[in-house]
Amino acid sequence: MYCIFKVKGGNKAALIVAAILLVAAIIVSLLVPEQEDLSETAADSGSYTLVIDPGHGGIDGGALAADGTKESDINLAIGLKLRALAEFYGQDNAMTRQDDSTKSSTESYSEHDDLVNRAELVNSSPNPVLISIHQNCYPTGQPSGPQVIYSTMGGSEGLGKLTHQNLISNLYPDNRRVAEPASSKLYVLNHVSCPAILVECGFMSNLSDMERLSDNSYQTALSTVLMASFLQYKTGLADA
Repeated sequence: MYCIFKVKGGNKAALIVAAILLVAAIIVSLLVPEQEDLSETAADSGSYTLVIDPGHGGIDGGALAADGTKESDINLAIGLKLRALAEFYGQDNAMTRQDDSTKSSTESYSEHDDLVNRAELVNSSPNPVLISIHQNCYPTGQPSGPQVIYSTMGGSEGLGKLTHQNLISNLYPDNRRVAEPASSKLYVLNHVSCPAILVECGFMSNLSDMERLSDNSYQTALSTVLMASFLQYKTGLADA
């Protein structure tokens, strides 16, 4: 089991989040529901809807590791664990996909159509906050570690920097990457009207990262840090 959260004295809110999420991390494997029973929409409770976007899917496997592992599979595994935690807390949530599929509505796959539909699902959710889950890749195996990219919408920078710092501090302390604003190439982050971040959890091209990313316990640790960051943001502990 990974140590998920290191809490500095004086931050009672973060301490509560840490204690609860450590318990959730232990039981998360028991909470992941059967994929066919998952609802893609959340009830409007007047609070945030956590929209979880496991990147790629179906014919679009995303990046491919040296051992043949598809990015889309890792994204979905982390996304389902994150949703299990959201359900554990009674947090309204939605997923852009819940199995190995895309959101393309055409008979032949269209990346643009897939991205448009994901953005539309986010924008149609009540008071959404988007966490899009991806993996990085590079032509050589040297780059490693997670990085968070945030949209230009209000609240995104605070959520992005908070999430990035939590990932670095608790899971990858040697990483020197910093959270960055989204480029114009990232369609979903540039076409949603809510706080939105894209989390590059690690590098598919790095053997050490792949060993972590393929490990069920590390996936649980990642999802737990993401949930903790969302709860901190929700309770106002992130800069706007």
